[in-house]
Amino acid sequence: MGTGFGMVFLFRAMASGALSIVVPVSAVGSVTLPVITGVALLGERPSAPAWFGIGLAICALWAVSRSGHGDGPGATPAARVALIASVGFAVQYLALAQAAPQAGLWPLVASRLAATLTVLPMALPSGSSLRLPPRLAALSALNGCFAALSLMLYLFATREGLTTIAVVLASFYPVVSVVLGIVALRERPSRIQATGLAGAAAAVVVLGFG
Repeated sequence: MGTGFGMVFLFRAMASGALSIVVPVSAVGSVTLPVITGVALLGERPSAPAWFGIGLAICALWAVSRSGHGDGPGATPAARVALIASVGFAVQYLALAQAAPQAGLWPLVASRLAATLTVLPMALPSGSSLRLPPRLAALSALNGCFAALSLMLYLFATREGLTTIAVVLASFYPVVSVVLGIVALRERPSRIQATGLAGAAAAVVVLGFG
């Protein structure tokens, strides 16, 4: 259910705000809540270097979300919707991390099914046709496959280490979108975004060894 709510509100945020802002904002929230929960309720105790990496990662994601032109994450209603989406993603991360290794990939199947059943009641009243153009249907299916693959890799990561570390590393997806914008669309990042990209790279190294 967290997956479904997270995606619905993230799409709403992206439809009314800048992609480079709402995506990192959703990532910051989806990192912070699981980290707090992991330490306070699950008894996880990251090492000192890991804590440094977590803090660096959160700061880096915040920096990536800034364009340097006065439109900070809290400046638009879309960013507030993205924060709501982050709660859904946090639930997704925490719930999957509780699955026992003996369950195999069935928790992922349950997650996809529950997400579908959550989204359908919100999508049907919109009056939009269920028929999609072939190209859009193919791209949507491809997107779903990549999303399922990503969650599968995250599930494996939680079985090899702490949930807090796996969540932080999994939440670096906004960095990829910013890099693609620079490479493919030839966008020019602001200085604070460039600093955030460097901080994200450093955080990955610290968390990998910490």
